[in-house]
Amino acid sequence: MLCGIGAVLILAIVAAAAHAAGPGPSQPAASSSHTSVGQLIGTIRGKAKALEKSTGMRLSFRSFTTAYEIPPENVSYSDYVVVRLLYEGARDAGFWNLHWTITNQEPNSDRIWRQWQAVKAPSSATPTASAECDELSALYAFLAGRAGIKGVGLFWPFPNHTVAVWVVSPRGRPVIRMVVPTSQIFLKVTDSLDTRTFDPWRQKSIFEYTRRDVPDTFELPQPLSGFFLSQVDKYAGASDSVLQQLRYLRDRVFVEQLTPEVAAGEALRRRGDLVRGGSAEDLAAFQHFAQGMRSKPAR
Repeated sequence: MLCGIGAVLILAIVAAAAHAAGPGPSQPAASSSHTSVGQLIGTIRGKAKALEKSTGMRLSFRSFTTAYEIPPENVSYSDYVVVRLLYEGARDAGFWNLHWTITNQEPNSDRIWRQWQAVKAPSSATPTASAECDELSALYAFLAGRAGIKGVGLFWPFPNHTVAVWVVSPRGRPVIRMVVPTSQIFLKVTDSLDTRTFDPWRQKSIFEYTRRDVPDTFELPQPLSGFFLSQVDKYAGASDSVLQQLRYLRDRVFVEQLTPEVAAGEALRRRGDLVRGGSAEDLAAFQHFAQGMRSKPAR
């Protein structure tokens, strides 16, 4: 599958962009019916703080620190929560309803923001924007940077494929490069955050993504920003496994392999299988997914 332009050209573009603000999409006129990017990011950081107590976040962080044999106190749990929240929201078929498709665009998120400007009635069963892997990875890196996470950049495991990488520096331990795969291209259903399928050390340097794709004053329609924040509340505290299952169900709806009703029924069936052993967040995530698939978008 194709996924953006060649790696050599992309690296040159990113290196240049790291020292420039970049034009980004045009900024709409101010309106009480819109939410600025700065406001959205600020609210997301507040929600991330509350999510630190959630079962899904705690288990995911424990898996991360165990895998690398890191004492939990040697890496910022607060940063990890933001990294994971944005990953689950902004990846292909994540809970912000982005959809992967071939676009052959450069590695920035400008086109995504332009699409989001036009979304007045978001629906759980339809994409909010379509983008390729390099655009999705740039979006993730941009959002993470604006949320205060340092060391997030882009990595090309293949000349035609792009993912994000978070460079972590645990106290007293070697540097870690965590792969943030914003799509499932070249990956299995079991691959998710910190997948080992791609070796990020094959790339000599991971340059932090510092391009300002849009200014903090850039505005999104309030129904869309409200949808994003509501989705965080509904899903971000669930487990890695449940969020991966919902990602695949959501994707099958987007590509019309399942109807929203069938996907809703499947989510409820899986919820039933979890009733005795699932966390409250996991059970709620399946329930919210089913309800969302059966709901009509607001007018």
